[in-house]
Amino acid sequence: MTTKRIVTGAHYGLRDWMAQRITAVILAVYTLVLGVTILFTPEINHAAWKSIFAGTFMRVLTLLAMLSLFWHAWIGVRDIYMDYVKPTSIRLTLQVLTIVLLVGYAMWTFTILWSN
Repeated sequence: MTTKRIVTGAHYGLRDWMAQRITAVILAVYTLVLGVTILFTPEINHAAWKSIFAGTFMRVLTLLAMLSLFWHAWIGVRDIYMDYVKPTSIRLTLQVLTIVLLVGYAMWTFTILWSN
């Protein structure tokens, strides 16, 4: 005998909703910091771009922003899969592939930020 989960109550999805709002704020702050930094950089070339990301503060802020982006994207894409991909096996496959890609992107971001 299987029981079907009945979702009731006002708190279903609240955690994901809050996570998307928090990650959006982090991305907005990062965009403003990066924008102001670029605005006050006299000349944008490879050396200037490299010097912007040479400091630990900007590297950590960039990593935080990218992790926020990946988490924000995961929540959105997962919701799309749950709403529009009905076969469970296909939905699970897409979710696993998305997780693998996002983790790979996070590792790639870390490598880029802390490579010489």
